[in-house]
Amino acid sequence: MTGRTDLAVELREEMTKTQEIKGVSLFTKTSKEQNIKETKIVIESEEGAKTMGKPVGNYITIESRELAQGDESYHEPMSHALTRHLRKLIGRSRNILVAGLGNEQVTPDALGPMVIQNLHITRHIKMEGLGTPDMVLSGIIPGVMAQTGMETQEILKGIIQVTKPQILLVIDALAARSQGRLNKTIQISDTGITPGSGVGNHRLAINQETMGIPVVAIGVPTVIAVPTIVEEAMQTMADALGKTGAREVIEKFSEEERYQLASEMVDPDLSQMFVTPKNIDEAIRRISFTISEAINQISVNIM
Repeated sequence: MTGRTDLAVELREEMTKTQEIKGVSLFTKTSKEQNIKETKIVIESEEGAKTMGKPVGNYITIESRELAQGDESYHEPMSHALTRHLRKLIGRSRNILVAGLGNEQVTPDALGPMVIQNLHITRHIKMEGLGTPDMVLSGIIPGVMAQTGMETQEILKGIIQVTKPQILLVIDALAARSQGRLNKTIQISDTGITPGSGVGNHRLAINQETMGIPVVAIGVPTVIAVPTIVEEAMQTMADALGKTGAREVIEKFSEEERYQLASEMVDPDLSQMFVTPKNIDEAIRRISFTISEAINQISVNIM
């Protein structure tokens, strides 16, 4: 893999675009009116999982440049698209626990906690007999190990044992390989998540096997590795050079070799750094609202 990424669509793009991967299906849909591109990757077999480096399951990517815009109206189509996919993955589950992963003190990692703050939580209403909501929604911000001394997986396991939800929905910030996808992409999967994997800080996996209930993950790429930016610039330069000897030299390197070269071109300290757009504060606020509204809408006309 060239560069660190949590996005299945980017892992697929690293392979030849025309190459068919055994055990992996790819479906795309583009709405020109709403400027939204939806990509669904289905990993159907262990062979496909090994090739992709991802567990068997469904990976849905919703992309729109408008997600990075300041106008809130641009976020409505993304929110509706996310609601549509979530309803399919959640099915008939009525009791949902939502976990906002990440560190709310670090802005690029605060997506999950901010989503929880905007949710219409209903579990306490049902428990106190104050109403009969269509969907019982509870939420938790488990923090990170540096704050709690506990793995997020351990915390969620304990909560699930007591509250007995039917499904766990986890929200987390991700890492991307392409600058063009930062704060403009939402990934949904039914395979769970390994917190911190995109930035090389692997924590215990949160999935159906470890939690005992289905796990649906929602993530947005908010950071990118410095060597990945350098590698992307190298590719742009190669494209600009056209049919020249310099381009031929660059194209002799594999993507993995280009990433390694990019890592060696920068200061050793920089090669381990991840960066985020300068407008990340406002972007996280808007995107967290987009996701929370999509989750809130699940209970509307739920089947």
